Amino acid sequence: MRILITNDDGIFAEGIYRLAKQMQYNGEVVIVAPDGERSASGHAITMRSPLMVKRVKFFDTEIEAYSTNGTPADCVKMGIEALFKTKKPDIVISGINDEPNLGTDVIYSGTVSAAVESAIMGIPSIAVSMGGCKANEFDAAARFTSLLFKKIIGNNKLHNVVINVNYPDKPEDEIKGIKITTLGIRKYDNAFIERKDPRGNIYYWMSGTVREMEQDPDSDIIAVNENYISITPIHFDLTSFKHFEELKKWDIYE
Repeated sequence: MRILITNDDGIFAEGIYRLAKQMQYNGEVVIVAPDGERSASGHAITMRSPLMVKRVKFFDTEIEAYSTNGTPADCVKMGIEALFKTKKPDIVISGINDEPNLGTDVIYSGTVSAAVESAIMGIPSIAVSMGGCKANEFDAAARFTSLLFKKIIGNNKLHNVVINVNYPDKPEDEIKGIKITTLGIRKYDNAFIERKDPRGNIYYWMSGTVREMEQDPDSDIIAVNENYISITPIHFDLTSFKHFEELKKWDIYE
């Protein structure tokens, strides 16, 4: 069993280390991850500049690990199509991200996009994030991922699906259970801070605060807020089949 692990926080982030250590109990772990943080990089891939790859010593382990100047999606493509093409991974796990990837934020997430890339290539995938911003419970989230992995591997009903996990950043004895969830609605009150550089040129820093929104009771946001582990199945087919049927009725030239 070969397990490819990646992330968007960088190859020396604590979350990927805790995940890789735990997953070694389940099979051969290999790592391809960005050489630095690539948060909110979405599903970007690198096409107009070279991708540099470097074999690295991964903390205190003997895990085969590579860092690259690319995006999380690049890491998965490179791992499957180049570095390990003669022995492809059986599953890709992305994370553990040190903040949540809830609701519509999954569109921006490098963590989730790496898992989506794996699903596009026909390999089962899991994206794992901490459902809070303190990120103290990586080990608990890693143990849960190991249990989930055993359920997913070999399950042909999960073809082309990403399993998106958000683990509440709480001690294990405070976790109420597991909920299978839908994606909630995540919106921000964005604030662009205007500044000037020493030459007088204007530039902007974007920041934002999460807006309180009414959520569906089955949403991932509600689950994590109530200290449940959220598991959301995500598919990369973005077709709106409801509107597909409606648009077929249109006569554009009429």
